[in-house]
Amino acid sequence: MHNIVGRFFTLLTLTVALLLGSAMAQPTGTPDAEAFRDAFLAGNLSWDDVLERAAEEGEVVWAHWGGSENLNTWIDTVVAPELAALGVTLRTSRLTNTRDAVDLVLAEAAADKGVGEGSIDGIWINGENFFTLSSQGLNFGSFADLVPNAQYIHFDPNNPASGPNLFDFGYPTNKEEMPWSGDQYMCAIDTARLDRADAPSNFEELEAWLRANPGRFTYVRPPQFNGNTFVQTVLYALNPDGTSFQPFQSSADEISPEEFIRLATPAYEYLQRIEPFLLGGGGADGQRGSPIYPEDQNALEALFVNGEIDMACRFGMYNTAVAVETGRFPETAENVIFPESGMIKNKNFIGVPVNAPNPAAAMVLANLLASPENQLSKLGAIGYVMGIDADLLSPEQQAQIDEVAPSLMGITYDELGAATVPDTNASLVGIIEGTWIEFVERRTGSLEEVVQRVYADR
Repeated sequence: MHNIVGRFFTLLTLTVALLLGSAMAQPTGTPDAEAFRDAFLAGNLSWDDVLERAAEEGEVVWAHWGGSENLNTWIDTVVAPELAALGVTLRTSRLTNTRDAVDLVLAEAAADKGVGEGSIDGIWINGENFFTLSSQGLNFGSFADLVPNAQYIHFDPNNPASGPNLFDFGYPTNKEEMPWSGDQYMCAIDTARLDRADAPSNFEELEAWLRANPGRFTYVRPPQFNGNTFVQTVLYALNPDGTSFQPFQSSADEISPEEFIRLATPAYEYLQRIEPFLLGGGGADGQRGSPIYPEDQNALEALFVNGEIDMACRFGMYNTAVAVETGRFPETAENVIFPESGMIKNKNFIGVPVNAPNPAAAMVLANLLASPENQLSKLGAIGYVMGIDADLLSPEQQAQIDEVAPSLMGITYDELGAATVPDTNASLVGIIEGTWIEFVERRTGSLEEVVQRVYADR
């Protein structure tokens, strides 16, 4: 599989940077592709019409995070053959950072490449990356409820169950992306090194444990999403008003820099305070040392498996069970509830950019990934949470969920549910990560100075 994004990543990067702060006009594509999009979004095409055109297009390019070999294998052995049976060749662009794909879409749109003329048909996306494209008007359109498998997804705004499908990090999806999976921020320990009774359950206990056991914990470096989520979790837990996630559901336009500083000061001071006690830190107050922040989930888990840290926090509700089953984690690995004040959960989606080169095949890909059969297969084979809504499945399919779902490894669904909280508003993610980079990692000024700069640059 070739890497489409890798060939174009440097395209018009300066233009992309300039465009991020202002809306851009939607580019005009090829007349044929424009006509297809207009007819499809207007509901004037049958699904057979879409399948016929997809076969004529002949391929679909899917950009997705490629850091899991289990996922990559599942895509190659399940998704690719099903698309091939429909006359569509799957070409994957396996990313280390979804922003690479988003930047490519922005660059191509700036070059006036519209539908039928771009490089990517589908993106595994959510949160800040979706917000960037949607706020710029650079998605294909409101397609998600127009494909056949939309019947398994709640889209009724009067039904509370529709919330995770209609909002992505607090930002309206406008049905511009198709729910594909979901996940929860989870923490695993190795009980051979850290007894469950000694594992921290909140950030106060984490700091005390780190001071007694310096170097035995770290977290992924922001702006990678696992690192952002750790920081967001600290913000919730140390919110001085005691209102957890609630203020962080507001947009950046609704929270002034001064209010963000007030809300965030305890969290960022905490992150600075524990830094000497992280892996690679100096081990004592005032001795920062060289703290190690792994670049992604795989690097974090390598530290965990090698015994360098005793607790690893990252997205993956069933990741520990799959890792134990495949031998990647020791059999003594288990999940713990941390922090008990709130573990972030969200959905992720398949988005289609405005300049999809194969728009019909993009619709077919999004629909195929949302089929009950593939959702169940994904859950059972690689432990990826279902993105469709289980209550809309048949009783037989609902029974299969319990049969194929991996174990939660040491915790219960009730415990996890009681600790579940939503993600932050998408417009705040860049502010949160930018503040961490400048205040915690680079130490470029006071929190007040850093936040004011980050707000000014957004």
